[in-house]
Amino acid sequence: MSEMQIAIGNRGIRNRTQVIEGAAFATQHSTLAGLTRKEVSARIEEVGVVPTLRLRSAEDALFVAEALAEAGVPIVEISMAEREALEVLSRLTRHAPGTIVGAGNILNTDTARRCVDAGAKFLTSDIFIPQVVELAARENVAVIPGAMTPTEVMSAWIAGADFVRVTPCDGTGHAYIRSLKIALPEVHLVAAGGVNQMTALSFIKAGATALTAGDELVPPEAVWLRQSRRIQEMARRFLNSVGSGREGGQTNTLHA
Repeated sequence: MSEMQIAIGNRGIRNRTQVIEGAAFATQHSTLAGLTRKEVSARIEEVGVVPTLRLRSAEDALFVAEALAEAGVPIVEISMAEREALEVLSRLTRHAPGTIVGAGNILNTDTARRCVDAGAKFLTSDIFIPQVVELAARENVAVIPGAMTPTEVMSAWIAGADFVRVTPCDGTGHAYIRSLKIALPEVHLVAAGGVNQMTALSFIKAGATALTAGDELVPPEAVWLRQSRRIQEMARRFLNSVGSGREGGQTNTLHA
Protein backbone atom coordinates (compact mmCIF):
# COMPACT_ATOMS: atom_id res chain seq x y z
CA MET A 1 0.00 0.00 0.00
CA SER A 2 1.38 3.42 -0.96
CA GLU A 3 2.02 6.24 1.54
CA MET A 4 -0.75 8.25 -0.14
CA GLN A 5 -3.29 5.43 0.35
CA ILE A 6 -2.29 5.10 4.00
CA ALA A 7 -2.64 8.86 4.53
CA ILE A 8 -6.07 8.88 2.89
CA GLY A 9 -7.15 5.90 4.98
CA ASN A 10 -5.99 7.54 8.22
CA ARG A 11 -7.74 10.76 7.29
CA GLY A 12 -10.97 8.83 6.72
CA ILE A 13 -10.69 7.20 10.14
CA ARG A 14 -10.12 10.58 11.79
CA ASN A 15 -13.11 12.08 9.99
CA ARG A 16 -15.39 9.21 11.05
CA THR A 17 -14.10 9.53 14.63
CA GLN A 18 -14.81 13.27 14.63
CA VAL A 19 -18.35 12.65 13.34
CA ILE A 20 -19.01 10.09 16.08
CA GLU A 21 -17.54 12.33 18.80
CA GLY A 22 -19.48 15.31 17.49
CA ALA A 23 -22.74 13.35 17.55
CA ALA A 24 -22.08 12.20 21.12
CA PHE A 25 -21.31 15.78 22.16
CA ALA A 26 -24.52 17.08 20.58
CA THR A 27 -26.60 14.33 22.18
CA GLN A 28 -25.12 14.97 25.61
CA HIS A 29 -25.59 18.73 25.55
CA SER A 30 -28.94 18.86 23.76
CA THR A 31 -30.46 17.34 26.89
CA LEU A 32 -29.57 20.44 28.93
CA ALA A 33 -32.49 22.32 27.43
CA GLY A 34 -34.91 19.94 29.15
CA LEU A 35 -33.26 19.90 32.56
CA THR A 36 -35.62 20.19 35.51
CA ARG A 37 -35.10 22.47 38.48
CA LYS A 38 -33.85 19.54 40.52
CA GLU A 39 -31.40 18.51 37.81
CA VAL A 40 -30.06 22.04 37.40
CA SER A 41 -29.54 22.32 41.16
CA ALA A 42 -27.75 18.98 41.20
CA ARG A 43 -25.45 20.13 38.39
CA ILE A 44 -24.63 23.39 40.16
CA GLU A 45 -23.82 21.47 43.32
CA GLU A 46 -21.71 18.98 41.40
CA VAL A 47 -19.62 21.61 39.59
CA GLY A 48 -19.47 23.96 42.56
CA VAL A 49 -18.61 27.07 40.52
CA VAL A 50 -21.06 29.65 39.17
CA PRO A 51 -19.37 32.31 37.01
CA THR A 52 -21.32 35.57 37.00
CA LEU A 53 -20.89 37.72 33.89
CA ARG A 54 -21.68 41.36 33.16
CA LEU A 55 -21.48 41.52 29.38
CA ARG A 56 -23.12 43.71 26.78
CA SER A 57 -22.32 41.51 23.80
CA ALA A 58 -23.79 38.13 23.00
CA GLU A 59 -20.61 37.33 21.08
CA ASP A 60 -18.57 37.91 24.26
CA ALA A 61 -20.95 35.72 26.24
CA LEU A 62 -20.75 32.89 23.71
CA PHE A 63 -16.96 33.09 23.72
CA VAL A 64 -16.80 32.92 27.51
CA ALA A 65 -19.41 30.14 27.76
CA GLU A 66 -17.50 27.98 25.30
CA ALA A 67 -14.20 28.52 27.09
CA LEU A 68 -15.71 27.72 30.48
CA ALA A 69 -17.51 24.61 29.23
CA GLU A 70 -14.29 23.24 27.75
CA ALA A 71 -12.63 23.72 31.15
CA GLY A 72 -15.41 21.83 32.94
CA VAL A 73 -17.71 24.68 34.01
CA PRO A 74 -20.83 24.47 31.80
CA ILE A 75 -22.64 27.11 33.87
CA VAL A 76 -22.90 30.88 33.51
CA GLU A 77 -24.96 33.54 35.21
CA ILE A 78 -25.77 36.65 33.16
CA SER A 79 -26.25 39.69 35.36
CA MET A 80 -29.29 41.76 34.51
CA ALA A 81 -27.45 44.91 35.57
CA GLU A 82 -26.52 45.63 31.95
CA ARG A 83 -29.06 47.14 29.54
CA GLU A 84 -28.54 44.48 26.87
CA ALA A 85 -28.43 41.61 29.36
CA LEU A 86 -31.78 40.05 28.46
CA GLU A 87 -30.86 39.79 24.79
CA VAL A 88 -27.46 38.36 25.73
CA LEU A 89 -29.15 35.75 27.91
CA SER A 90 -31.68 34.87 25.20
CA ARG A 91 -29.03 34.37 22.54
CA LEU A 92 -26.86 32.37 24.89
CA THR A 93 -29.65 29.94 25.72
CA ARG A 94 -30.28 29.42 21.99
CA HIS A 95 -26.70 29.15 20.79
CA ALA A 96 -24.87 27.55 23.72
CA PRO A 97 -26.90 24.37 24.28
CA GLY A 98 -24.09 22.82 26.31
CA THR A 99 -24.27 25.52 28.98
CA ILE A 100 -26.74 25.96 31.83
CA VAL A 101 -27.60 29.65 31.62
CA GLY A 102 -29.00 31.58 34.57
CA ALA A 103 -29.96 35.18 35.26
CA GLY A 104 -28.47 37.25 38.05
CA ASN A 105 -29.32 40.48 39.85
CA ILE A 106 -33.04 39.66 39.77
CA LEU A 107 -34.76 42.37 41.79
CA ASN A 108 -38.42 41.87 40.86
CA THR A 109 -40.84 39.37 39.40
CA ASP A 110 -41.14 41.20 36.08
CA THR A 111 -37.44 40.71 35.38
CA ALA A 112 -37.64 37.15 36.65
CA ARG A 113 -40.52 36.39 34.29
CA ARG A 114 -38.70 37.83 31.29
CA CYS A 115 -35.58 35.84 32.08
CA VAL A 116 -37.51 32.60 32.45
CA ASP A 117 -39.29 33.27 29.16
CA ALA A 118 -35.87 33.86 27.57
CA GLY A 119 -34.70 30.44 28.72
CA ALA A 120 -32.96 31.02 32.06
CA LYS A 121 -32.55 27.80 34.05
CA PHE A 122 -31.84 29.49 37.37
CA LEU A 123 -32.37 32.89 38.98
CA THR A 124 -30.09 34.60 41.47
CA SER A 125 -30.03 37.77 43.52
CA ASP A 126 -28.00 39.36 46.28
CA ILE A 127 -31.17 39.84 48.32
CA PHE A 128 -34.15 37.68 49.26
CA ILE A 129 -37.36 38.47 47.38
CA PRO A 130 -40.07 35.94 48.33
CA GLN A 131 -42.12 36.60 45.20
CA VAL A 132 -39.16 35.67 42.96
CA VAL A 133 -38.67 32.41 44.86
CA GLU A 134 -42.39 31.65 44.44
CA LEU A 135 -42.24 32.38 40.70
CA ALA A 136 -39.23 30.08 40.31
CA ALA A 137 -41.10 27.28 42.04
CA ARG A 138 -44.09 27.69 39.71
CA GLU A 139 -41.87 27.69 36.64
CA ASN A 140 -39.68 24.76 37.72
CA VAL A 141 -36.58 26.97 37.74
CA ALA A 142 -33.79 26.82 40.31
CA VAL A 143 -33.43 29.91 42.50
CA ILE A 144 -30.54 31.28 44.56
CA PRO A 145 -31.59 34.30 46.64
CA GLY A 146 -29.09 36.32 48.62
CA ALA A 147 -28.93 36.71 52.38
CA MET A 148 -26.52 37.63 55.13
CA THR A 149 -27.83 37.08 58.64
CA PRO A 150 -28.86 33.65 59.94
CA THR A 151 -32.48 34.78 60.02
CA GLU A 152 -32.34 35.92 56.38
CA VAL A 153 -30.60 32.72 55.31
CA MET A 154 -33.14 30.48 57.02
CA SER A 155 -36.08 32.54 55.75
CA ALA A 156 -34.87 32.15 52.17
CA TRP A 157 -34.32 28.42 52.64
CA ILE A 158 -37.74 27.82 54.19
CA ALA A 159 -39.34 29.80 51.35
CA GLY A 160 -38.01 27.21 48.91
CA ALA A 161 -34.57 28.36 47.77
CA ASP A 162 -32.37 25.70 46.19
CA PHE A 163 -29.27 27.46 47.53
CA VAL A 164 -28.77 30.63 49.52
CA ARG A 165 -26.10 33.06 48.36
CA VAL A 166 -24.22 34.53 51.30
CA THR A 167 -23.03 37.95 50.22
CA PRO A 168 -20.87 39.89 50.58
CA CYS A 169 -18.26 37.51 51.97
CA ASP A 170 -15.31 39.84 51.54
CA GLY A 171 -16.03 41.50 54.89
CA THR A 172 -16.77 38.33 56.83
CA GLY A 173 -14.50 35.72 55.29
CA HIS A 174 -14.79 31.95 55.39
CA ALA A 175 -15.18 31.92 59.19
CA TYR A 176 -18.69 33.31 58.80
CA ILE A 177 -19.62 30.57 56.30
CA ARG A 178 -18.39 28.02 58.82
CA SER A 179 -20.49 29.57 61.58
CA LEU A 180 -23.59 29.57 59.38
CA LYS A 181 -23.02 25.98 58.34
CA ILE A 182 -22.71 24.87 61.96
CA ALA A 183 -25.91 26.69 62.89
CA LEU A 184 -27.84 25.77 59.72
CA PRO A 185 -26.32 22.52 58.43
CA GLU A 186 -29.21 21.72 56.09
CA VAL A 187 -28.87 24.92 54.05
CA HIS A 188 -26.86 24.80 50.83
CA LEU A 189 -24.71 27.94 50.97
CA VAL A 190 -23.10 29.71 48.02
CA ALA A 191 -20.25 32.06 48.89
CA ALA A 192 -20.19 35.31 46.90
CA GLY A 193 -18.24 38.53 47.14
CA GLY A 194 -14.59 38.23 48.07
CA VAL A 195 -14.26 34.87 46.33
CA ASN A 196 -11.08 34.53 44.28
CA GLN A 197 -8.45 31.91 43.55
CA MET A 198 -6.74 32.68 46.87
CA THR A 199 -9.89 32.31 49.02
CA ALA A 200 -11.92 29.72 47.10
CA LEU A 201 -10.43 26.74 48.91
CA SER A 202 -11.11 28.18 52.37
CA PHE A 203 -14.77 28.88 51.55
CA ILE A 204 -15.34 25.30 50.40
CA LYS A 205 -13.55 23.89 53.44
CA ALA A 206 -15.76 26.10 55.62
CA GLY A 207 -18.86 24.42 54.22
CA ALA A 208 -19.94 26.34 51.12
CA THR A 209 -21.67 24.12 48.60
CA ALA A 210 -20.61 26.32 45.70
CA LEU A 211 -18.85 29.56 44.82
CA THR A 212 -19.82 32.56 42.74
CA ALA A 213 -17.14 34.72 41.14
CA GLY A 214 -17.05 37.39 38.46
CA ASP A 215 -13.95 39.22 37.26
CA GLU A 216 -11.79 37.07 39.54
CA LEU A 217 -12.78 34.07 37.43
CA VAL A 218 -13.32 35.70 34.03
CA PRO A 219 -11.03 38.77 33.76
CA PRO A 220 -12.55 41.41 31.44
CA GLU A 221 -9.30 41.79 29.50
CA ALA A 222 -9.30 38.05 28.82
CA VAL A 223 -12.69 38.51 27.14
CA TRP A 224 -11.61 41.54 25.12
CA LEU A 225 -8.41 39.85 23.96
CA ARG A 226 -10.16 36.50 23.38
CA GLN A 227 -7.81 34.69 25.76
CA SER A 228 -9.71 31.44 26.08
CA ARG A 229 -6.77 29.60 27.63
CA ARG A 230 -6.49 32.18 30.38
CA ILE A 231 -10.17 31.83 31.22
CA GLN A 232 -9.87 28.05 31.19
CA GLU A 233 -6.86 28.13 33.49
CA MET A 234 -8.75 30.30 35.98
CA ALA A 235 -11.75 27.96 35.78
CA ARG A 236 -9.57 24.94 36.46
CA ARG A 237 -8.01 26.63 39.47
CA PHE A 238 -11.45 27.24 40.94
CA LEU A 239 -12.51 23.67 40.17
CA ASN A 240 -9.36 22.34 41.82
CA SER A 241 -10.13 24.41 44.91
CA VAL A 242 -13.64 22.99 45.04
CA GLY A 243 -12.37 19.44 44.71
CA SER A 244 -9.59 19.87 47.26
CA GLY A 245 -11.88 21.66 49.69
CA ARG A 246 -14.50 18.94 49.54
CA GLU A 247 -11.91 16.20 50.09
CA GLY A 248 -10.52 18.11 53.04
CA GLY A 249 -14.00 18.64 54.45
CA GLN A 250 -14.76 14.93 54.24
CA THR A 251 -11.48 14.13 55.98
CA ASN A 252 -12.21 16.60 58.77
CA THR A 253 -15.66 15.12 59.20
CA LEU A 254 -14.26 11.59 59.50
CA HIS A 255 -11.76 12.67 62.16
CA ALA A 256 -14.26 14.77 64.10
